[in-house]
Amino acid sequence: MDYLQHQLNTNIYDVKMQQSDNEKFFTKISGELFKEIRKEGSKNSLNKFAREYDIDRGNLSKIERGLLSCRLLTAWKIAEASGIKFSDFALRLEKKLGQNFKLIDE
Repeated sequence: MDYLQHQLNTNIYDVKMQQSDNEKFFTKISGELFKEIRKEGSKNSLNKFAREYDIDRGNLSKIERGLLSCRLLTAWKIAEASGIKFSDFALRLEKKLGQNFKLIDE
C-alpha cells in the first residue's frame, strides 16, 4: 500500500470513528440509496458506472456500503448519472431516513 492510499484509509477511519450514531445512520442509508438508484438508472456495474462518469471506483464502493460520506458535488453527480434529479434523490433519502430523523441533537 502506498503512502497516499494509507493516508486516505487513515482519514476514512478517523472520520468513521468521529461520526455520531445519526451521522453513521445517514451515511449507511444514503449509501444504500446511491446503490439503489445506480442500479435502477444505469444498470451498469459499479466499475463501469464509475469509469463512465469519472467517479473514483474505490470511493463509490465505500459510499455505497455506507463506509464513506460523500461531498454534495459527488452526490449530485451520482444522482444525475443515475438519471434522477438531485432533489428527487433528497426526497427519497428523507423518506428512507424517516420524518423524525435529525443530524443535530437538540
